[in-house]
Amino acid sequence: MGQKLRIGILGSGSGSNAQSIIDAIEAGSLDAEVVCVLTDVEDAHILARAAAHGIPAEFISAAPYKTKLDGEGERRYIEALQAHGANCVVLAGFMRIVKPGLLRAFPQRILNIHPALLPAFSGMASWKQALDYGCRVAGCTVHFVDEGTDTGPIIVQRCVPVEEDDTPKTLHARIQVEEHQAYPEALRLLASGRLRVVGRRVVVDSSEDATEVPGT
Repeated sequence: MGQKLRIGILGSGSGSNAQSIIDAIEAGSLDAEVVCVLTDVEDAHILARAAAHGIPAEFISAAPYKTKLDGEGERRYIEALQAHGANCVVLAGFMRIVKPGLLRAFPQRILNIHPALLPAFSGMASWKQALDYGCRVAGCTVHFVDEGTDTGPIIVQRCVPVEEDDTPKTLHARIQVEEHQAYPEALRLLASGRLRVVGRRVVVDSSEDATEVPGT
């Protein structure tokens, strides 16, 4: 790859997926660097996780909007990511809709994880949606972010069985175990320069001369 993956993580909560990425890097199974962690929640636990690993982390207000990253808030996030030298943005429980400004700043370089097998059950509490629908299988999806909500091209999906005695809490916990494997897996593919987006499909190039990550 011509340029090492320099990841900026955006999160709003506990940061368990951020932790899985950090752990994969420290274990040597993901050749990348987390250059910053940014959050829209002032006391989010993701800040403590970053600090424990010496990663620059900060709260950046996204006001006045409550559900989207737009306007001045979006500008502040883009400037912070660029100041830290990020060339990839990872949404790890970031509870805001990404708008075109950030997408233009990092084209085909923004990833999200969703706790369902997209395109089924987009939106909130998707594990509960799957359980209520009577699904026998649930799971998670890592995808590129586009201007829709949970609609970008799919990179990695992992499945879990839905057990007869599952509750939303137990099913969500089982999905999260797979999330923590799926995100580093998707980032390894991105870091290797082997991903190409062809229409709605993400093609994994198996050739040995794949040397460039899309967008570099």
